[in-house]
Amino acid sequence: MLDKAPAKKLSDVLDQFSATLAAGDIDKAVGCFQEDCYWRDLVTFTWNIKTMEGRDQVRDMLMSQLAKIKPSNWALAKGEHATESDGLLESWISFETEVARGFGHIRLKNGKIWTLLTAMVELKGHEEPAGFARPLGAKHGHGKNRPTWKEEREKEATELGFISQPNTLIIGGGQGGIALGARLRQLGVPTIIVEKNERADDSWRKRYKSLCLHDPVWYDHLPYIDFPKNWPVFSPKDKIGDWLEMYTKVMELNYWSSTQAKSATYDDQKKEWTVVVHRDGKDITLKPKQLVLATGMSGRPNIPQFKGMENFKGDQHHSSKHPGPDSYVGKKAVVIGSNNSAHDICAALWEAGVDVTMVQRSTTHIVKSDTLMDIGLGALYSEQAVQNGMTTAKADLIFASLPYKILHEFQIPLYEKMKERDAAFYEGLGRAGFMLDWGDDGSGLFMKYLRRGSGYYIDIGASQLIIDGAIKLNSGVDVTEIKEHSVLLSDGTELPADVVVYATGYGSMNGWAAELISKEVADKVGKCWGLGSNTTKDPGPWEGEQRNMWKPTQQEALWFHGGNLHQSRHYSQFLSLQLKARHEGIATPVYGLQQVHHTG
Repeated sequence: MLDKAPAKKLSDVLDQFSATLAAGDIDKAVGCFQEDCYWRDLVTFTWNIKTMEGRDQVRDMLMSQLAKIKPSNWALAKGEHATESDGLLESWISFETEVARGFGHIRLKNGKIWTLLTAMVELKGHEEPAGFARPLGAKHGHGKNRPTWKEEREKEATELGFISQPNTLIIGGGQGGIALGARLRQLGVPTIIVEKNERADDSWRKRYKSLCLHDPVWYDHLPYIDFPKNWPVFSPKDKIGDWLEMYTKVMELNYWSSTQAKSATYDDQKKEWTVVVHRDGKDITLKPKQLVLATGMSGRPNIPQFKGMENFKGDQHHSSKHPGPDSYVGKKAVVIGSNNSAHDICAALWEAGVDVTMVQRSTTHIVKSDTLMDIGLGALYSEQAVQNGMTTAKADLIFASLPYKILHEFQIPLYEKMKERDAAFYEGLGRAGFMLDWGDDGSGLFMKYLRRGSGYYIDIGASQLIIDGAIKLNSGVDVTEIKEHSVLLSDGTELPADVVVYATGYGSMNGWAAELISKEVADKVGKCWGLGSNTTKDPGPWEGEQRNMWKPTQQEALWFHGGNLHQSRHYSQFLSLQLKARHEGIATPVYGLQQVHHTG
């Protein structure tokens, strides 16, 4: 007898799973999973971003949530096909809960669920006005003194924050705040975005002039509007700044530039924030229900305290304040650090004719840009992926469907291929004295990013300058003292310096909460970012998701939104749905609220 077709096998499992959930038979529902199973939920079941690992955790979540969520209509997603290869059956699925529609991905081993991704798509009765529900725009018919679109927008901009209050206030008008603002606009949630800079996304424009995105264009689309097909693979900083500024206008965002957030306090009784911002020369008090810090996942700059810094006669600054190389032509520069910013700044200084030395205090992971694009991202985010029918939304969900607990197992072989492909390149760096690593477990760049947000460089040319000696290198040393005209290293080397750049990274995002709200609230929330992997700069215990990002925190009505363009796009969907539900008074029973193990 022939085996069942993949679609039939999948349908049988989904029917069984659906029936057990509908009957409230949690033990039988858990029995649909393998022992070593993973259920990653993006809001639908947990009103959280949460991964259940193993049957016991699945059982615990269902015991808490099943009666509240009332899932139904599990099925192979319309227009999709199940595939089977090497004993693994997988497909896209659709389902519903009492209040939402969901989409997801499932992998079966031996007829049981191995990985399950459930993601909220929309809230019933609160769908985005798109497709057949697209707004008409034009006002057909007749009527006296009807306002135009422009007049309505001007009225909204004049009244919101003064006559009426925003439901959500987003502090930070970079890529994260802009993407979330666009989602909330489409969901009809009154929102103001506050940005201290003069123009939308000056946070890109004001960085050093040679800065380009290190991620390729297919990885970086914003919600609703993709980059044009002729957009460059790697966007220069000013070009991406212009795109984001355009985006804020065409997406009709209430964007308050040149506005400084001064303080925020939460009233537990009224369930609202009091936020004071400074704009147009005066203080304005806002009363939002929800406060989102979209101030960049890296938090405040880490500026080291070295002996003698106050005596330095030249220019010294953090990499976030680096103006570019022009004023340092013919001078001597020392860059402390060896990650992305350090390499970019060193290369730009060398190109401008500056004598530049990099001080590498700890190991760095390096991967060549073209190799990363080919081996690391090509299957999901590339022109070939697009030609093969891969959409951005599906690429995001495929990546999201791999649980963090085992993601490194998928990454290690990719980085082994990269190491082999570019063996001569790495040998050259070794000869130059550069200290390389591949992550604590050999899993490479993306796991380093997820675990600690630092410790790597995507090579776009600076590494060859190090190999050739054009960028001088002192590695395996620390800084002992900053003197009036030099930097003294721990091995006794003294580097003459007219400028010192501290490319020394950033702290946790909750540092912004400490500054804006209070240290007590920052400590109550705890450290942002990291998985609890117990690897370098990501202390345990294991937490399984990014700490405090895009989900409820221990401080009611306080949220954190950040990350690269990909994460800003992807997770803004799930954060916006959580905020919309609260705006509409929909019950949001949170399961697995983030516990605090580290305060910063």
